Amino acid sequence: MDILAKQAFIRLRAQENQADPLGTKILWSRHAIAELVNEELVRAQVEHSLKGSELIEDYPPLHRALPDCLVLGWLASGEPIHSVVAIDQPKKRLLIVTVYRPSLEEWEDDWKTRKE
Repeated sequence: MDILAKQAFIRLRAQENQADPLGTKILWSRHAIAELVNEELVRAQVEHSLKGSELIEDYPPLHRALPDCLVLGWLASGEPIHSVVAIDQPKKRLLIVTVYRPSLEEWEDDWKTRKE
């Protein structure tokens, strides 16, 4: 699956999840849930940001059960949000590995480029 296909897969699963009363298209790791608390976010905010997210880093599959990537999304407030998303293509769902608010200390102001 190429980068554009992964990005489309993520966006589609986020849309489907919003329409699903049980929210079965997006699963959350324990770490991601802890980060929600640390970042003072709720699941719905992050899940909404995934509908228009942009894949900014694609991680190699070494030692990973599922292909994963870093995406940039936007909160309703206009703030950027980064989510590491694992793609479970056979089951047509996502696993949120972690989520965080990017900082200008580590990221350029486009929120897509890591500072060196």
